[in-house]
Order: sequence, then C-alpha cells, then structure tokens
Amino acid sequence: MAEFRLEEYLAQGVENTMKEILRASFSNPKETAFMLRYAAHVKKASKRRAKQAEEGMHVPPFLICSITSRCNLHCAGCYARANHSCHEQSTAGQLTGAEWGEVFRQAADAGISFVLLAGGEPMLRRDVLEAAAEVPQILFPIFTNGTMLNEEYCKLFDRARNLFPVFSIEGDEQTTDARRGAGIYQKLRTNMQTMQEKGLLFGASVTVTANNAAETVSDEFVQMLHESGCKAVFYVEYVPADHQNAALAPDDAVREMHSGRVAVLREQYPDIVFLCFPGDEKASGGCLAAGRGFFHINAYGGAEPCPFSPFSDISVKTHSLTEVMQSKLFRALQEGGMLTEYHTGGCVLFEQEAAVRALIASERN
Repeated sequence: MAEFRLEEYLAQGVENTMKEILRASFSNPKETAFMLRYAAHVKKASKRRAKQAEEGMHVPPFLICSITSRCNLHCAGCYARANHSCHEQSTAGQLTGAEWGEVFRQAADAGISFVLLAGGEPMLRRDVLEAAAEVPQILFPIFTNGTMLNEEYCKLFDRARNLFPVFSIEGDEQTTDARRGAGIYQKLRTNMQTMQEKGLLFGASVTVTANNAAETVSDEFVQMLHESGCKAVFYVEYVPADHQNAALAPDDAVREMHSGRVAVLREQYPDIVFLCFPGDEKASGGCLAAGRGFFHINAYGGAEPCPFSPFSDISVKTHSLTEVMQSKLFRALQEGGMLTEYHTGGCVLFEQEAAVRALIASERN
C-alpha cells in the first residue's frame, strides 16, 4: 500500500479549492481579480509549507479563530454556549484587534492560506475584521449568523475581497427559525439579496444533523441558495452540545446519503463550491485537528485542537504562532493515535474528552 503523504494531500486540497472558488467567481470582475492574485499567494504558501515540512516543521494550511465570545443570538443546541466559550459575560482578557492582526501576519508568513473566523458572532468585532482585511495573502471566511450586515459592512466587503461572509442557515424557514429564532430566515434572505445586488460574494454554512441532513441537500434548498447568489456551501456535521443530544449527530448511513447527494450537487451546480467538514477522514488518514490540517485559537488566545475540543496548553499571547504549532498537546494527539480512532459524531476528540484532559494533566505533573 502506498504511503499516505499528508502534506501532499492538504496542498492538493487547497489548490483544488482555489480552482473551484475562482471558477465560482469568474462572472464577478472584482472578485476574479482578487482571486487571481490570491491564487498566486496560495502557490507561494504551499511551497513555503512544503519547505518547512522538509525541515521537520509541519504547518497546517487552515486555521480557525473564534475572535469573540459574544453573540446576539441564543441558538438551540449551541455548542459554544454549552462549553461556555460563548457568553455575554466580561470579555476582559480577550485578544485585541492588534493582537489578532499579529496572529494573522504570522499565519501568512508561515504559509497558512485560510483562516476561518468564528465566535460568538464575529461581526461584533469590526476591529478584528479590519485587521484581517490588511492581510490579503489569506482568505477569511467569516462564519456569521448574518443578522448584523449593514451598509458599512458592505463597503468593507467590497474593499477587502479577502473577507468572505458565510451565513449560517439550517434549511427552510421553519427549520432555521426553530433553531435560531423567529424571523432569522427572512433576515438572511434579505441580506443575501443585498449582497447579490451589490456584487459581493458570500457563502452559507449548514449544521448537518440527523434531522435536517436530507433537507439541506435537497434540490429546493440548494436551488434557493443558488438563486440568491450563494457561491460556497459549508456543510458542518453537528457535534452534540451534551451527550443527551448525541442522537442528533449524523450516523454512518446519514453521512453516506449526504456525501452522495453532495457529489450530485457538485455536478448540478458548477458555480457553487461545496465543502464538507470533517469530510472524508479516511482519505486524509484521520481527523485533521490538533495541527494536522488545522487548529483553533479561542478568543483569549489559547490554542486548542479544534472548537469542539476546547483544551489548551499554550497561548498566542505568550508564544509565537510557530511555537504554538509545536504544542506538546498537539504532538501527543498527532502521535498517540487518538485522531484516527473510530467515532460516531462529527468530532473524534469530542468522544475522547477524558483522554484529552488526561494529556493536559500529565503535562502539568
């Protein structure tokens, strides 16, 4: 059997994603001009990561940053609120816009091409988004509930094409409002129309559960997104907020149905990019968290394996991003086989919380 080469797999994945995004934006002159420049950055970043890999330093192409703990919604089953990483309490000690800007610059220097901005609600941190706009080597998908779009944000997105809003939607109006609150679906449709009229690209993020999996890959739902001007759909498997909600996580049969439909949709809608997380873990040799393909930085600067495994042994406040990527916890997870364990939900580490805590404890002893 041929040896699985993670760096080549990730590099090829980034290049393929870029080709799809460029194709999806080809009818938009401003977006196409940015994407052509950005494609050159991606090639340079890939070479930079490959060179560092030869020197024994693995740099993931993706980074997830939760830039605030605040949110203006209270969505049912929200994992971030369940683990207390999303709240309306004091935000003292969270990274400043300038500190996030330095993280982004270090990420670009290291060869990281995509930084997903999350929260809380990331559009509550205009200062951080302004800092991201100053790093055109990186594409910043902004995972937002979509309720805070206004004229000033539209001007920012027009000026800084590396900022790519991704609106969270759960399916049709009934399904979306049941989770996110009355009126949210219509607010999203209005804001999608605004983005389309202004020639601004946007995407949609769908939390895939056992209940809405079929609906969110239906012809009706995807056609609605297509007609609204959506150019990317991120399907993210639901991770239970607690073990009582475990039944909502898609099982193997649901995943198989969903991935089959996504394959069909990619053929039907060539001008939309369809991305699935965690995606095909078998093809990538296991979970890509803990720095294999990405890692997570929380609002306070702590570096974590992923948003669904909120444990940290190092911070970007006290260490460079290069040092953070060599975290003892990350190395232990990568080398100990935990990332390749079988799991039933959207996150392998969610089901091994006790083992991750034990690793943290062993470092302190």
